Amino acid sequence: MYSHVAVHRSIIMADNQQQNGSDTVDKAAVEVAQMALESKQPEPAAKEPASPAPSGSDPAAKKEANGTTPKPAAPVSAAAFREQFKAFSKFGDTKSDGKHLTLSQSDKWMKQAKVIDKKITTTDTGIHFKKLKSMKLSFEDYNKFLEDLAKTKKIELDEIKGKLANCGAPGIHNATPGKAAETVARLTDTSRYTGSSKQRFDETGKGKGIAGRKDLPDGSGYVTGYGHKNTYDKTH
Repeated sequence: MYSHVAVHRSIIMADNQQQNGSDTVDKAAVEVAQMALESKQPEPAAKEPASPAPSGSDPAAKKEANGTTPKPAAPVSAAAFREQFKAFSKFGDTKSDGKHLTLSQSDKWMKQAKVIDKKITTTDTGIHFKKLKSMKLSFEDYNKFLEDLAKTKKIELDEIKGKLANCGAPGIHNATPGKAAETVARLTDTSRYTGSSKQRFDETGKGKGIAGRKDLPDGSGYVTGYGHKNTYDKTH
């Protein structure tokens, strides 16, 4: 603004000097004003280098930062899931055709697959099962039941189906064989028996049958408690 004013005043002064008959113009004042004006003109802005993308949005950078690439969830086999549905629909019901599943069978399936835990309870499964207003659910309705349950409990549907598809045949639990064998051996060791249970087996562990359960009459002729039975010399 001040530069424009300086140029304007210099031009007015030159005009006044010409009118007064003088051809001399204060060139120094005009040049100073022009230099000031040129110094105020904005220079073209330099292009800023493009900022690099944040490391979090770059998959390669994310892999380098964490050292590993997150693995996608394993796909659920639809055929395996359907076979499990058919197997558990017959579990405990020999007359079932394998096409419908009851709430009790569903809960057994979920308990074996460890879907029912602290986050999902039998109360939750009962509420969502009864929303479909049927005592038995078809395969299609059971999928709707799982979708509703997963949405309410904020759990991935594929995670639930994956557990149900890979939990094994009905009634199979992950028990430790070693502990089971030890328990059976301890309970069948007759040398540890006491009281009336001990009287039912001989020294070898063989059962005495009815003689171990009842007091049979002694017809040998000896009084009860006689300690020298069968020691009498028969030749006399």
